[in-house]
Amino acid sequence: MNWKGVMPAITTAFTKDYRVDPAFIAEHCRWLLDNGCAGIVALGSLGEGATLAYDEKLQILKTCVEASHSAAPVVATISALSTSEAVKLANKAADAGCDGLMVLPPYVYPGDWREMKAHVAAVFKATPLSCMLYNNPVAYGTDFLPEHIRELAAEYENFEAVKESSTDVRRVTAIRALVENRLEILVGVDDAIVEGIAAGAVGWIAGLANALPRESVDLFSCAINGEREKASELYRWFLPLLRMDTVPKFVQLIKLVQEEGGIGSARVRTPRLELSQEELEDTRKVIRNVLLQRPQISNQLTVPSTK
Repeated sequence: MNWKGVMPAITTAFTKDYRVDPAFIAEHCRWLLDNGCAGIVALGSLGEGATLAYDEKLQILKTCVEASHSAAPVVATISALSTSEAVKLANKAADAGCDGLMVLPPYVYPGDWREMKAHVAAVFKATPLSCMLYNNPVAYGTDFLPEHIRELAAEYENFEAVKESSTDVRRVTAIRALVENRLEILVGVDDAIVEGIAAGAVGWIAGLANALPRESVDLFSCAINGEREKASELYRWFLPLLRMDTVPKFVQLIKLVQEEGGIGSARVRTPRLELSQEELEDTRKVIRNVLLQRPQISNQLTVPSTK
């Protein structure tokens, strides 16, 4: 599997009665891919995976696979309370036609390295699918250190990539120093993408790409191709929105950016609530100001219909 390029961690669209909206999800996936994204990552924290029932997760994976028509890889996020549940979901993702897995530590329990290694190793071994380890100590309390990553890379051939979301760009160079080109490294924090690429990252699991895929792809391309001036200019414009990916209410904020851009709704599932009136007014001002200064992109495709 190709772990390079911009892969949106897609939001999960809900209908007015808060059911999963597969029709919009399919349309959204096609629009993202048509606008240059390299793949789709489903069921992540931005996709409100923890609020989804098991059957809903399978429905979303099948929807994404059908929407992609094999034009780009679909990656299933594997997150669960128990190792057995994670393994079961990994197998079902393979059956649904997914191309890769993004493997998280277990919910709730931030165990020691021996326990966390056993958990992710069980998922790696469950299928032959290419696997990306998700390191986000800020959100999950488990920190996969570069030495841990080297150990896993030496033992599991289908472990092929790392989504690095520690917020410390030095981790990219530290991993590269230990494994060289054995693994692909992807940035998982939107407001560190340019710095991450400079340090050696080759991909971006992106949040704001849900609303602004062409701008995300352009920013990534400028950075990866060494077009520093163009990348800096686009990055400065984009940063007020990219920073929304790094706060506790990132799901509400990114869905609001989508809504403001005419690409879906801001509906979220509890325990999340939509923004308070004061938060909403302040955030809309930021979003609308950024969108008013949006770069002219001639090949931006029509947005999917709002539900």
